[in-house]
Amino acid sequence: MQRFSGSIDVHMDTRLIVFAQAPVPGQVKTRLHPGLSPIEAVALHRDLVVRALSIARTADIGPLELCCAPDASHPFFAECADRFGARLLEQGRGDLGARMGLALSRALRSGTAAVLIGTDCPALTAGDLSAAAERLLSRDEVVLVPSDRGGYVLIGVRRPVWDIFRDVEWGSAGVMATTRRRLRAAGTLWHEMAPVWELDRASDYPRYLSLVADEQQVLARAS
Repeated sequence: MQRFSGSIDVHMDTRLIVFAQAPVPGQVKTRLHPGLSPIEAVALHRDLVVRALSIARTADIGPLELCCAPDASHPFFAECADRFGARLLEQGRGDLGARMGLALSRALRSGTAAVLIGTDCPALTAGDLSAAAERLLSRDEVVLVPSDRGGYVLIGVRRPVWDIFRDVEWGSAGVMATTRRRLRAAGTLWHEMAPVWELDRASDYPRYLSLVADEQQVLARAS
């Protein structure tokens, strides 16, 4: 995985966006049912949101925005905003592409570049976010981190590229292929970082538990 070299001052020029759903039983991590109960799925979802915000704050590449769905009224979002110093915004209406396009467009009004992530990829690190921001501010117009499901878990932009968000079958294995084709057709200079895995299905859950256990061992040895 590419890491941040520290050669570019990204802090003031980049906006960092985290997309998250409200932790409502039966509405989050439903693909992990019945292995996890709805309450257990909510607890996992909350942990993943906190994890994403933690790496975002550690990366410290610029102002942090927590974009909420279906709105920003859930108390959990207020807790996250207080804990991580995030600005709460609503994702708005439309499909995922419309909502991502809105968030990135809004962010580019006040920053040179914008990086957007979700909460389903525990393998992302703060270094990955910093590396994406550095690429955007030094050479590339778009940066993507592909996922093992055929989509992507991070997108960064420094100019509008909204055609890549229109008429996409989100959640399908063809998202990344469609995105590449449209970027190529538009003559956009883009960079892909190393692919990562998503926590999307029941078969991914043991991998997540192993990752958390490894991290706890590292912390224990360090202390």
